[in-house]
Amino acid sequence: MTQVKNNPLEQTVDELRQFNSSLLLSISLFHLLGYGLLVLALFDLIEMFVPVQFMNPVWEFQTIGGIVERVPVPLIGLVLVFLGEFNGRSKWEVPLLKFLSWSTLLAGVLFFLLIPLGIVNTMRIEKQNNTQITTQVEEQMTQMQQVKNALEQATTSTEMEQLLSTLDSQGRTPEIKDVQQLEKMKEKLSDFIASGEKDIKTQAKENLSSRRWVLLKSSVKWNLGALISSFLFISIWRGTSWARDNNYES
Repeated sequence: MTQVKNNPLEQTVDELRQFNSSLLLSISLFHLLGYGLLVLALFDLIEMFVPVQFMNPVWEFQTIGGIVERVPVPLIGLVLVFLGEFNGRSKWEVPLLKFLSWSTLLAGVLFFLLIPLGIVNTMRIEKQNNTQITTQVEEQMTQMQQVKNALEQATTSTEMEQLLSTLDSQGRTPEIKDVQQLEKMKEKLSDFIASGEKDIKTQAKENLSSRRWVLLKSSVKWNLGALISSFLFISIWRGTSWARDNNYES
């Protein structure tokens, strides 16, 4: 009686062994990829903080945005590193996994603390924008007032021609022949000054409104991103309690 060489059960066991072997190899590659992503994220973080400009609201605000924008890379890296728990690990990875697990808790807390900092910097930048635009408007209105004063003092054709020559950098100064033409030029210049003052105020309002809208969109996006990132990091910390288990023996 011949012995059955290919038992279905034995074939299944062999297939499972081969599958487990290939799975462990794949998991090791995932771990390597995860470590690589974490290192690249660290390089990005260092680059953002050099040079440091603390107390500069614009730098702090943009740095917060840069950190939030780049957070998917370390999150994906951590998931890949923690994949498979202790399966297929080297001895040196055990303390590293514990460190990374606690680091996710720290990252979650820091991202949560970025929210009030982002809100404060949003208000500081808004105030800074208001001051900057107000200063620009005041300077331009002062220049306009100087032209108005000079216009009021121009009583002769020569004085009017000199005033017009200072306003036209290309030297296109019309010749004023009589008093009637003088009064007509003064009226046109007065209307031009009034229109210029109105345009300055309108442009300032539009500029301030545009800056406020851009600032608000970035603030909402980055603060919500920091909140979600905080939740995700803390979730990873809670899900990796096995990595902090002191009873594990390699």
